[in-house]
Amino acid sequence: MKKLMTLALAAAMMLGAATGASAIDFKAKGQWIMSFDYGMHGNFGESKAKNNSGFGKHEDEFEARQRVRLQLDAVASEALSGTVFFEMGDQIWGQDSTGGALGADGRVVELKRAYIDWMVPQTDLKVRMGIQGLALPSFTTNASQIFDDDVAAVSLNYQFDENVGLTAFWARPYNDNYGYKYNSTTGDNKNYMDNMDMFAVLLPLTFDGVKVTPWVMYAAMGPGMFNDGGTKLNGNAWDRAASGMISGAFGYDNVDTYGNSFWAGVTGEVTYWDTIRIAWDVNYGSAAYENEKMNREGWLASLLLEYKLDWGTPGLYGWYSTGDDSNPRNGSERMPVVSANGNNGFSNFAFNGNPYIAREGVLGTNMTGTWGIGARLKDVSFLEDLKHTLRVNFMGGTNAPKMAKYMRTGENGYASIDKRGVRNVYHTDFYDPMYLTTEDHALEVGLTNTYKMYDNFTVMLDVAYLALWLDDSRSTWGKNPMKGYNGGDGVYDAWNVNLSFVYSF
Repeated sequence: MKKLMTLALAAAMMLGAATGASAIDFKAKGQWIMSFDYGMHGNFGESKAKNNSGFGKHEDEFEARQRVRLQLDAVASEALSGTVFFEMGDQIWGQDSTGGALGADGRVVELKRAYIDWMVPQTDLKVRMGIQGLALPSFTTNASQIFDDDVAAVSLNYQFDENVGLTAFWARPYNDNYGYKYNSTTGDNKNYMDNMDMFAVLLPLTFDGVKVTPWVMYAAMGPGMFNDGGTKLNGNAWDRAASGMISGAFGYDNVDTYGNSFWAGVTGEVTYWDTIRIAWDVNYGSAAYENEKMNREGWLASLLLEYKLDWGTPGLYGWYSTGDDSNPRNGSERMPVVSANGNNGFSNFAFNGNPYIAREGVLGTNMTGTWGIGARLKDVSFLEDLKHTLRVNFMGGTNAPKMAKYMRTGENGYASIDKRGVRNVYHTDFYDPMYLTTEDHALEVGLTNTYKMYDNFTVMLDVAYLALWLDDSRSTWGKNPMKGYNGGDGVYDAWNVNLSFVYSF
C-alpha cells in the first residue's frame, strides 16, 4: 500500500512539474458596440431612385447596428505568445444577411487577426507571423493615407537603443484570387502570377521631445492581379485594389501587365514644449506598369499644430495632395493607395475617422487628390468624464477641371468607364475619394461628445454635416452632375447623427 501511495505521489509530482513547465497564461480582450444612426443624403444619392432621401445606396435614414470583437492571447512567456482576434458584425438590426434578422442565425463570425509573436533567442529581435494589423507611420492623422489594414505578413522589430529602432515587414495582400491563364485542357484558370507582395523598412528615431520616422516600401504586382483570366479588370479587384493603384483614364481593359510600386515618407512630431505639439507627414508614391496609361504617381503632405490647455487642446491643420493634370493619357498624378482603412484624425465624416462604427467616408477613405484646412477644439471638458471635440474643415479638389469634362462626355478613353452604368459621372467605383476638381469645394462641421459612464463603458454622440459645391459649368461637370440625387444647382449636402454605446475590457 505504501509503495502504491509513493508511486501515486511521485506521479502527481511529475505531472505537476510538467504542467508548470508548459503553463499558458490566457488573456482576453473585447469590445461591444451598439450604434444608432440617423441621417440623409449619404454619398450624395448613390441610388438611382428619383427620390433618394436615405443615407446611401442600400440604407434607410435610420439604422441600428452592432459589432463585437474578441481577442484571446495565449502567453507562454515574454518571448512567445499567440493571438486570435474574432469579429462579429457589423450586424444591421433586422437584416438577414448580416445575422440581425429574426432568429439571428447569420454566419457573421470573422477572423480578423491570427498571429504568433516570438523572439529570436539571445537577442532582442521580435518577430510576428500571421494575419495582423499593419500600418505605415503617421503623426498628423491617426492612420496612414497609404496603408493601414489587416494583412497576412511577417514583421520584424528591433530596438538598437533608446533612440534608434528598426521595423521591417513582408506582406502579401493578394494571391490566388482571380485566376490568370486559361487552361484549355482542364478548363481552369490557373492562380499564378496574380500576387502582390509588399516589403517595407521603417526607422523610428526618438530623442528628447522629437520623434522622426523615415520609411520606404516597395510592392511587386503580377500581371494576373487585376484581371479575370483574360485581359479585363476583375470585378472583385475593382473596389479593393484597382481603385487605389491604377489610373482611371485607360478604361478597364488591357490590364494584363506587371507592375512595380514604390513609396517613401518622412513623418514626425515635436513635443519639446509641454503645451505645443507640431506634427507632419510627407508621403510620396508611384505605381508603374507596362501599360503606361495605368500609371499613378503623386505625393501627400499634412501639417498639424496643437496647443494644450487645461480645458482642451485647440489645433490647426492642413493637407495638400497632387491631383490629375489635364492629360488622361499619361496616367494619374494622384498618389497610389493600398488601403487607407484606419482612423483619420482630421475628419469623422468626410473621410474615415469615427472611432467606433458609424456612417463615415462620405467623400472617401483617403485624402489623395484633395487639399484642405481645418480647425478643431479637442477633448474640451467642463464636467468630469465628459469631453467634446469640435472640428471645421474646408476642402477642395486638386484634379484638373478638364478631366471632369472627359469623364462626363466619355472623351479620351473614359467612355468605357461610363458604360459600366455608374450612378453619376464623378463618383465612379474607380475613384476614392470622390473625384473633385480645383473648381469643387466642400465644408464639413462635426461635434463629437464622449461620456465615460463607467471605467469600461463609454457613450458617444457624434453629429456631422457636410456641404459639397460642384462646378456645373459646361467646362467641368455640366448641369446635374449627380444623377439620382434630389438636390440641384451644383450644391449637395449630407448629415448624420450617431449615438453609440461601447463596452470595452
